[in-house]
Amino acid sequence: MQSSPAPATASATDRDSDLTATVLRERSKLGNFIRRRIRDPMEAEDLLQDVLYELVRAYRLPEPIEQASAWLFRVARNRIIDRFRAARRRPTADLDTSLDESDPTHRLDLALPGLDQGPEALYARSAVLETLQRALDELPANQRDAFIEHELEGSSFKEMAMKTATPVNTLLARKRAAILHLRDRLQPVYDDCDL
Repeated sequence: MQSSPAPATASATDRDSDLTATVLRERSKLGNFIRRRIRDPMEAEDLLQDVLYELVRAYRLPEPIEQASAWLFRVARNRIIDRFRAARRRPTADLDTSLDESDPTHRLDLALPGLDQGPEALYARSAVLETLQRALDELPANQRDAFIEHELEGSSFKEMAMKTATPVNTLLARKRAAILHLRDRLQPVYDDCDL
């Protein structure tokens, strides 16, 4: 009778070891997958932790996960999609006008290689700048103006609102829409140039 609890304990230990091995094997790849899609490092790390937590919860279920790697990436992709859907559904009236203007959702954080880093870096730099100019030209005028005035000219949202008689929430929404468009257009260039 004492021998029957031993297999259950060994099975639990084996499952825990299997879980640990899966997390160690997949964490780096999964983190890179998430960070390529979510620019904010803190938000990407939170999402990674959520996905790994879901893995731990799923491992405790009686039905085993057949392909843990595929399962992890599917859960991460679904969480990223959910995040973007929630952001899209959020009305602009919910935007907090007291937000710090250095908030990553209101900044482009353009990464440019230095001029002294060789010919490949110069090519990458020119590709990024050309794509940025084309993407700016594609924006509606009100989004482009909000982006340029805040990001390039350094005006605060409050200053812009006073000057244009436009509510701060509207300016925030325009700038955020411009940032999302620019990031979307620049990402392939960053990927191609390994930036």
